[in-house]
Amino acid sequence: MPKLYEITRELERFAPLAYQESYDNCGLLTGEPDQDITGAILSLDCTEAVVHEAIARGCNLIVAHHPIIFGGLKRLNGSNYVERTVILAIRHQIAIYACHTNLDNVKLGVNRKIAEKLGLVNLQILAPKTGLLKKLVTFVPAQHLENLRRALFDAGAGNIGNYDHCSFTLEGTGSFRGNEFSNPVLGERGKLSLEPEIRLELIFESGRQTDILSALRKNHPYEEIAYDVYLLENGYQDVGSGMTGELEQAMPEMEFLTLLKQVFNVKFLKHTALRHQPVKKVALCGGSGSFLLKNAIRSHSDVYVSADFKYHEYFDAEGKIVVADIGHFETEQFTPEIFYEIISKKFPNFATYLTATNTNPVNYF
Repeated sequence: MPKLYEITRELERFAPLAYQESYDNCGLLTGEPDQDITGAILSLDCTEAVVHEAIARGCNLIVAHHPIIFGGLKRLNGSNYVERTVILAIRHQIAIYACHTNLDNVKLGVNRKIAEKLGLVNLQILAPKTGLLKKLVTFVPAQHLENLRRALFDAGAGNIGNYDHCSFTLEGTGSFRGNEFSNPVLGERGKLSLEPEIRLELIFESGRQTDILSALRKNHPYEEIAYDVYLLENGYQDVGSGMTGELEQAMPEMEFLTLLKQVFNVKFLKHTALRHQPVKKVALCGGSGSFLLKNAIRSHSDVYVSADFKYHEYFDAEGKIVVADIGHFETEQFTPEIFYEIISKKFPNFATYLTATNTNPVNYF
């Protein structure tokens, strides 16, 4: 029987909390990290009905995409569905964990699942995030280069898109002189040393800096290590909003819209005027995606699949792209499958259930 923290650790390895948007509230919302978990319900939303389902199945964990606690809770007296849901979960010692925009923003997250359902290939992040990458530069004797480089790779440095073990080296000469308290690996105390060294550069995710610098200190031969860490403005290809992909074969617009209705079980689909051109490249964003419309146009996609467009925002397509608004729930309904894949891979004998509760608050007549 796994501990709660063991399950949340796997979720956060897949979708680090550092990748959530500033307005969001991802992570453990109720529950104690050390509690034993009997089973998990996986859902898009956490509602009273989902908590009752967890109780009936003997599960004491709910993993949801949308956080039931989004803004600050000032009181818990059952005056609305949020308070009632939280009270019910706490009363029955059910933990609630939310994995929201951090899961939206990873390349293998929500948007990849949508693309997978549509059979898209050549997937790319639509709007990569900046400020998430750093570069480490250090200087090391040639005979110690491979040991240090391997340790830094193992700590998570050197990953660029579909490639790992990425680094750059340049030969040069380092100078130093140790004082009376020094214990130099090369040269002599009190004497100026000129030593051949290798300049080593590697890119890494900002969240891995502690591990990267720890590996540097443990594996660099020098008593005093010369190194620099730079914040990069590069877009991070594996983290960001939305996604683009291509159909294996182009198809007419109406055929593609019909495919959307079939795959996502959409009763009514809203769209902008058709352009009467084949659909090959598709941009998409799970949930509310109007903020990415300009990015979708710049990507030269034929259709943009998302949800929650306001009336005047449809005009912003300007005939350059077809906007297909298929509904918020509809775009994200397969997200619990991602939770199932993460948890069942690590805990194959653990009781994990995709919710049987339809949490879509929107009904059609």
